[in-house]
Amino acid sequence: MDPYYLRKEVSNSDLSSLKELLYPKPVFGDKYRAYAFGSLLDYMITEPHKVDYYALTCEGQSWNYMQEDFDLAKEMKKAYYKDQFCRMISENADFQSISISHDFPIVHNEFEFQLSAGVRCKWDLLVRKWKMGGDIKSTMAKTQKEFEQACDFFDYFRSRAWYMDIEGTNDDMLIGISKVNQHVFKIPIKRGDKLYNYGKSQYQDLSFKYWMLVDGFAA
Repeated sequence: MDPYYLRKEVSNSDLSSLKELLYPKPVFGDKYRAYAFGSLLDYMITEPHKVDYYALTCEGQSWNYMQEDFDLAKEMKKAYYKDQFCRMISENADFQSISISHDFPIVHNEFEFQLSAGVRCKWDLLVRKWKMGGDIKSTMAKTQKEFEQACDFFDYFRSRAWYMDIEGTNDDMLIGISKVNQHVFKIPIKRGDKLYNYGKSQYQDLSFKYWMLVDGFAA
């Protein structure tokens, strides 16, 4: 396993796990298969040296991939690199870069606190000289509107504000690649705009609940 996932700092995934406990909701489809496929696509774009196209495996992944998984992911990767913006940011980005803060102030209803273990995130795309990052998502969405709705449903705006604040970036791009028609969708997020503020309010609320319900026991 990647040592990053053994670190003690709180991640956006930790916040998601708490939300699932507090507010369970129906799960549509096989989320583990969807996660495994998303990881495959990420590997192909950001860590291609870890992909074995002959054995149909990815380093550090135990999922049993099928040839059709690889064929689809390859088509989606082609679509990604045909997009001018995606190609440009990938040419300048650090892939799978890690940001960590042990002095990360969070404000919830004018109450400021910190998570004792600190916070962390791992970027698909990070261009520090531009103060910009990005996240690549595989999606069943067929249109821009459907992708925007999916981003809201899966709390992707929360994750982007979380990443932006830990690293101190000013701009971000959510990039979706359709598994259905290989269309590429992009949602820009800028510090202080509606989507950033929306995502930040979400992580502030969940972080407060984490601080109240988990942090004291984990310290």
